[in-house]
Amino acid sequence: MEHIVIMAGGVGSRLYPVSTPERPKQFLDLLGTGKTLIRMTYERFLSAIPDACFWVLTSGDYVHFVREQIPEIAPERILAEPAARNTAPCIAYACRKISALCGEGSVCVTPADAYVPDAEAFGATIRRAFDFCMRQRSIVCIGIKPDHPHTGYGYIHAPGLGTSVEKVSAFKEKPQLETAERYLEEGGYYWNAGIFVASLATLEDSFRLYAPGISGVMDEIEPYMYTEGEGEALARLFPECEKISIDYAVIEKSPDVYVLAADWEWSDLGSFEAIERICGVDPRNALGKNM
Repeated sequence: MEHIVIMAGGVGSRLYPVSTPERPKQFLDLLGTGKTLIRMTYERFLSAIPDACFWVLTSGDYVHFVREQIPEIAPERILAEPAARNTAPCIAYACRKISALCGEGSVCVTPADAYVPDAEAFGATIRRAFDFCMRQRSIVCIGIKPDHPHTGYGYIHAPGLGTSVEKVSAFKEKPQLETAERYLEEGGYYWNAGIFVASLATLEDSFRLYAPGISGVMDEIEPYMYTEGEGEALARLFPECEKISIDYAVIEKSPDVYVLAADWEWSDLGSFEAIERICGVDPRNALGKNM
């Protein structure tokens, strides 16, 4: 079984005042397409893996947005975090929920708010990542071939990467402009799209090895999963997790991390300039309208 986990809990603070804590960017139609970003993400993955099981990780305050905008996803597969603890704890919780219900399988974890216009090329990349994880113990990250020196993205270094899946040499933080220009000139550096694919077993083993505190909290929550006591147990125990990203907690520590290069257009829509380049309109001009 293949699972898609859409992360939709962020507040989109870089796009304030269009994106607000009350209604963040993933639940807005920022590109004027008639669809919100999370809806576009869902449809893109549905086209790529039509038989996948979909899950959404979000804040309790945003569950109603998810239900309104993706009614196809069963309510029990919309997982509400009781506290913001960054991405590692919520991904660990989602994987444990999926394993408890479905047993073995593979999962693709993705942000809810990226722009990818070429759905066909995107789908081919995601299917290839799933196929690789079926054959080999791995965490496969999607790397975007850069076409300009961007200072707002993290980078993945894989100097031997051509068209195959290759081991990651290093992860690089968001660089200064001179460094980003050097990355582009040297080659072998890819924007980190924040999308990764792995088997549930690989992720569980990785959490136990590299983030045992988080894994221990999930051990305490697991007996309550799919019972009436789950909400209380989650609210009581989940905030005990370390506040840390999945990258720092697990991915950058694992020796089993690979990167698959993608040459399709991509943006995390993290600035007003990025949105205006795509749709020709600054979304701040739409304030007061129905987005």
